[in-house]
Amino acid sequence: MDKSYDVIVVGGGVAGAHTAMAISKFSGGRFRVLLIDKNARSEFGKKTKTGWSCGDAVSKKSLDFACNALGISYGYPEIEHKVDGVLVYSPDHESKVLFDGDGYILNRRTWAFKQLEYLEKFGVEVLDGIDAQGLLANGGFVSGVYGKNITSGEDVRLHSKIVVDASGSASKLRTNLPINSFIEREIDKENDIIGTGRYIVEFELGEDDETWFHPRYCIIHLDQILAPGGYSWVFPKGENKANIGLGILRQLLNRRNRKLGVNDSLQSLIDKYLAINRAIRNAKPSTSPLDENNVFNIWQVPVRRQNDCLVANGYAIIGDAAWMPRPIDAGGIGPALEASVILGRCIVEALEDGDVSEESLWKYNVEYVRRRGYQMASFEVLRRYLQGLTNERISFGMKYFLSQEDVENIKRREHPRFPLLNSLIRYLLDGELRKRIKQDPGLAKGLRLTAEKSRRLISLYSQYPESPEGFEAWHKRFLAELQDAYERLSPQDS
Repeated sequence: MDKSYDVIVVGGGVAGAHTAMAISKFSGGRFRVLLIDKNARSEFGKKTKTGWSCGDAVSKKSLDFACNALGISYGYPEIEHKVDGVLVYSPDHESKVLFDGDGYILNRRTWAFKQLEYLEKFGVEVLDGIDAQGLLANGGFVSGVYGKNITSGEDVRLHSKIVVDASGSASKLRTNLPINSFIEREIDKENDIIGTGRYIVEFELGEDDETWFHPRYCIIHLDQILAPGGYSWVFPKGENKANIGLGILRQLLNRRNRKLGVNDSLQSLIDKYLAINRAIRNAKPSTSPLDENNVFNIWQVPVRRQNDCLVANGYAIIGDAAWMPRPIDAGGIGPALEASVILGRCIVEALEDGDVSEESLWKYNVEYVRRRGYQMASFEVLRRYLQGLTNERISFGMKYFLSQEDVENIKRREHPRFPLLNSLIRYLLDGELRKRIKQDPGLAKGLRLTAEKSRRLISLYSQYPESPEGFEAWHKRFLAELQDAYERLSPQDS
């Protein structure tokens, strides 16, 4: 097989499917677009061998942004349930923060098939069962992909002007990029990859405890014992159905196990988390046909800022392949949807200009940073700091240091500024609080430092270069600021 296209999109997940739609939509179908997916057609968009792995949640804002731009719509069954927001609870369940506003809980399996319908409606050619193994290059430009037909074993060579890599966080294409580029090839697997797993369960209602289950809210629990270095979640899919799981940082799980003298794994922690949920009783794997072959998954999620550069000559990365999930909560659907619209427009402009160089595609970098990316390094710093705190310190910080201003910032997906840290009046009014702060001055100091680093990193993102010529100088300043934050706020054995 040896064919040529204008654009090849590798990966049939959320990012790849919507980017392919966007290119076709914005060009009026003038360009020949191919999407290849490693799965068989009957399993289109499947993320891992065990299913369409996901927490299934997306904000209404992000989904509406993509749907309005592309002229598409989603409904039941791909949108399985509507929610009013996300509630984050402290380890002691005494403090909570609402963020994100209206959203949806998706059925990723049926949503993938709806995306396939739209792809074909837009005139995108879809090849299933193709394992993309590497990139073709010519004259310093990516010029296509090579791989194999999984069923027949036939060698495949597909040529294009641009390749969009939406093949996941462990992308072989990005790792082995055969041309010079500012794109980072590898992620820090020890610090920036979270192991996650989840069940989709049906259950009877147990105790009336809204800190454990609420049919109108996604619930996130911060707890270093239950989910060291990550968090656990209960996302409702109805009155008696939910997506329940957690994520962990491997090195912190190992540290936690040593402290407690136990040998818990990711799956054993998920099982324990499900068992202690007092609001859920007699939980069983979903029997709905909508969840066939998708009731339990384990997968890896990148939780750092997006790749500092997203383009090269004839090549662009998106979604998990670009490490786009938000560092603080691993939410990847929203960033992927918004990036797909931005990238689709940029690719169409580049093709119309007859210039698919790094410089021509650079606008994708700039526009994504302005819309979403400017927040991500600050959340990466906050995540690393929180991962080093005990449950007691997290509960204390959420109770006393989160102001209404912080809550509003979080709702807007912006970094909290912790203005209460500077309020001596508040300290003096509460003798017990004053005593506690004197006992643990490091907590206030650490939170203040994360807020300061957040402002500096966001300021640096506002200076993101408009062209490749300014990238190296900018990147040097950016990495120096980030490295200083790592050293001063890295997880400690506290």
